[in-house]
Amino acid sequence: MTTVSFLARRLFGFGAGVSMALVFAIIFINSLRRYTVGESVAWGEELPIYLTIYGVMFGVALAYVQDRHIRFTIFTDFASRKTRERLFAVVDLGTIAAGLGLAVSGYEFATRRGHVAASGLRSTGRWLVETTGLEWLGWIAKVGTWQSAMAIGGAMLALAAFVRLMERISENRAVAA
Repeated sequence: MTTVSFLARRLFGFGAGVSMALVFAIIFINSLRRYTVGESVAWGEELPIYLTIYGVMFGVALAYVQDRHIRFTIFTDFASRKTRERLFAVVDLGTIAAGLGLAVSGYEFATRRGHVAASGLRSTGRWLVETTGLEWLGWIAKVGTWQSAMAIGGAMLALAAFVRLMERISENRAVAA
């Protein structure tokens, strides 16, 4: 389980870091263009919003798998170690269910409106298709691409909670032995 946990932490951390770096780079470039050339990049306003959502979803999964998320411990601080660990395991199970629910609802949402063009990315998607001749590049202009962040984020949260639950179980076995 250590290898799976390590890979999950690396993947979630990498995804969060890349998303935030891209947000910074796009906003920085857009600001430079605005003040030097006098015009912004067409997709420079909308794309950082979508990338931020992906970054948050990666960050939520990373925080959960590291067990460094926000937790209200007013009751658990007074509980015995054994009771506290059982409670945390129940929370892990609830988080798996919530993550799966978020993944399913995000998928449903993205498939229902996924064909709609994202207003700020429409021209960019069309330009990519025309420039390269590759029709499949039109996905970047579709709202479903970016709404899928909820489905992907829910799946990542469920995976993070599952990994954390398995770690918690193995830690409890090691302490009990």
